[in-house]
Amino acid sequence: MNISLIQLDIAFGQPEVNYASAEVKIREAAAERPDCIVLPELWTTGYDLTRLEEIADPQGADTKSFISRLAREYGVNIVAGSVASRQAAGVTNSMYVFNRSGELTGEYSKLHLFRLMDEHLYLQPGQSKGLFTLDGAPCSGLICYDIRFPEWVRAHTSLGAEVLFVTAEWPLPRLSHWRALLISRAIENQCYVVACNRAGTDPANTFAGHSMIIDPWGDIVSEAGESEEILTGTIDLQKVRDVREQIPIFSDRRPDLYR
Repeated sequence: MNISLIQLDIAFGQPEVNYASAEVKIREAAAERPDCIVLPELWTTGYDLTRLEEIADPQGADTKSFISRLAREYGVNIVAGSVASRQAAGVTNSMYVFNRSGELTGEYSKLHLFRLMDEHLYLQPGQSKGLFTLDGAPCSGLICYDIRFPEWVRAHTSLGAEVLFVTAEWPLPRLSHWRALLISRAIENQCYVVACNRAGTDPANTFAGHSMIIDPWGDIVSEAGESEEILTGTIDLQKVRDVREQIPIFSDRRPDLYR
């Protein structure tokens, strides 16, 4: 599976600008004929949290239509990062996944809200797992702060997920945590981690970039710098199965004693 990660510099609180720039980047990435394209977290609005009620996408409808059209046009799977989606109960931080036919095949709303950036004041947490399938591969979606909760990640890999797609707006001061956590999640779950972070700044933060693709041994397949770019890499799912057979941690687990 060939993957392209769009490490986008997001215009703060300007959805129309971000849709336009994302379309340019998706078309650029699609020209290389990847199997999957990935976007970062909150790519339509950035962290303009105080205005989310005004600028969030109602039920994610605009984003779904936009991504479905491009997935279908290019025959490519798209893990559409996450967007602020306005629901009846409030705004969620929601990931949408589309297959090559432009069909919605996965949806996940961020479970763990990051208090340090006031997410809990403006967003509603998700209530379900992020499992989905791409081209027959069992995958799961995680959003930024989720990677600090290994038990949440294991809840997906214990059900068979072989690729973890992580979408984020991870700040530069904690870049070392970003890299260490992603590598750890790959090693301890013997899976690929495909992590797309944003680039650039907003009024309060500088973001780390450093989108990464990591293999089941924890080795880095490819890694971006801090600036806007399209990162590409190839994953081989047979490697997941080989590593899990060589060191059988899933069959050696003792969950009956972990509580």
